Order: sequence, then C-alpha cells, then structure tokens
Amino acid sequence: MRKNPGSHKDRFHPLSHTVLEWLDGDQYGASVLTTARMLLSIERATKRILPVALAQTCKVAHIDRQQITLAVPSAAYAARLRQLAPRIVQLLMEDGWNLNEIRIRVQAGLLQNRTKTARTKESIPLDASALEAFEALQRGLDPGPLADAVGRLLAHHRKNS
Repeated sequence: MRKNPGSHKDRFHPLSHTVLEWLDGDQYGASVLTTARMLLSIERATKRILPVALAQTCKVAHIDRQQITLAVPSAAYAARLRQLAPRIVQLLMEDGWNLNEIRIRVQAGLLQNRTKTARTKESIPLDASALEAFEALQRGLDPGPLADAVGRLLAHHRKNS
C-alpha cells in the first residue's frame, strides 16, 4: 500500500523537502551547502568593499584556510585588484573574516556567463494631434537628416497605430 506523499510519516523522504533541506540532511550535501553558503557570504562582503566596476565582475572562486581566491575576467581587472588587495584583506578582517592573503585568478570567460537582462523600451504612442504637428514640421523642413528623422518617426508611429 502506498503512503500518502503529504503524510507526516513521509516527511523525511527527500522528495517532500526542498533541495536545501535535503542537502542539509545528507553529510556530504551538508558540507557542500556549508561551503556554498560561506562562499556566497564572503562574496557579498567582498562586493560591498570593492569599487562598483570590480564588484560587478569579480567572483569568489575559492577559500582555503586564510586565503581567498578571486576570479576576474581580464588582466586589467587583476592588476587593479592586486593594488587593492591589502586594503580588501584589512576590511574583510574588520568584517570578521579570518584572512591574510588574496590570490587573483584571471578567467577569460567570466563575463560570458553573466545573464543578460532584456531591455524593455517603454514608449507612448503619438496621438492624432501629435502626428499632425510632426507632419506640419516635416513639410516646413528642408530636405536633410532632420527631415529624414521626422519622416522615420512618422512612418513608425503610423505603422503602430
């Protein structure tokens, strides 16, 4: 006889838990989860310290004892990060992290993994009086780039009407 998947007797079955709860219940999974949480936590702390351009591209790649490895997409970022390394270590130590060294690793494909957000362009369609005003403007313009631009604008808004 099958048990009801939602019953209290089945609450320890991995399928009835979230992935995080399931990982936390497994010895190896708990170790992986702890490491992931630590890496995310130190990455957040590091990003608060770094200048904006570096914070957007820098990732925590590894942490071992008192050494953190930061990954950046190019040598230019790495050079800037090396200049800031002593200050970063100091600020992270002040934030409670037991570190004494930062290593930098260049990973050329790092920026390629970033997800691109789609840009949405919000536009308000021109009403009839606005279209008439642009038509009058176009009639009064000499031929050239401005008249062409107004013509494209009119064509676009007529097409979308």
